[in-house]
Amino acid sequence: MHETPLPPSPGAREHSSIDLANTELHLPGGKVFDALNTPEATTDWLITRGLVDEGAELQSYCQNRLIGLRGDLRKAFAARVCGGAVDARALDGINAALAAAPNTSLLHFAPGEGFFRSLEHPATQLVEHAMSVIAEDAAALLASDEARLLEQCEAEPCARFLLKTHGRRQWCSTRCGDRVRAARSYARKRAQANAGSTTRSA
Repeated sequence: MHETPLPPSPGAREHSSIDLANTELHLPGGKVFDALNTPEATTDWLITRGLVDEGAELQSYCQNRLIGLRGDLRKAFAARVCGGAVDARALDGINAALAAAPNTSLLHFAPGEGFFRSLEHPATQLVEHAMSVIAEDAAALLASDEARLLEQCEAEPCARFLLKTHGRRQWCSTRCGDRVRAARSYARKRAQANAGSTTRSA
C-alpha cells in the first residue's frame, strides 16, 4: 500500500470519519494523492484501520461506495466549518450508511470458550459494516461539542479536515504550516522590495 505523503491530521486517528474524508489529498503542483484509488488500496485502508478483517477482498463496487461516503462526509464537514447548510443528498448518504449495517456486536457461545461478542457480517456486507461504523463516528462528532473544533487546512491546495488542538492552528500538519509561513514571509519580502523600489523611483 502506498503511504500518504503527510501524517494523519489532528483528530484523524481518533475519528475514522475525518480519516476517510482526508484520503484524497491535494498537493502543491496540482498532484493528487488518493488512498482509495484502487479496490486493493481501499481494502488495505480498511484492513489497516480494523474495519474489515485480514484477507478481505473488496471489489470496485465497494470502493465506489466508500468514495461516495467520503464525498458526503467532506460536504457535511465543510458545511460545519463554514457554518452553512449541508447538501440534503450528502446527509441522505450518511444516514443511508448509518442504517446499512448494525454496529452492535452479537452474543455468541463456543464450547470450551464460553460467551463472547463479535461483529459478524456476510462478505457481501463488509463494506456496509465499515461504512456504518464510519458514518456513526461522523454523526457522533457533528452532533457533539467537539464539532466546534472541526476546521479545514488553510494551506492551499491542501483541504484536509482536522480538529484544532489549540486556538490558532489552521493547518493539518507541520509541513503545511511551514508552507504557509514560507508563503507569508515571501509575500512580506516582496511587498517590502516593491515598496523600496517605488520609493527610489519617486
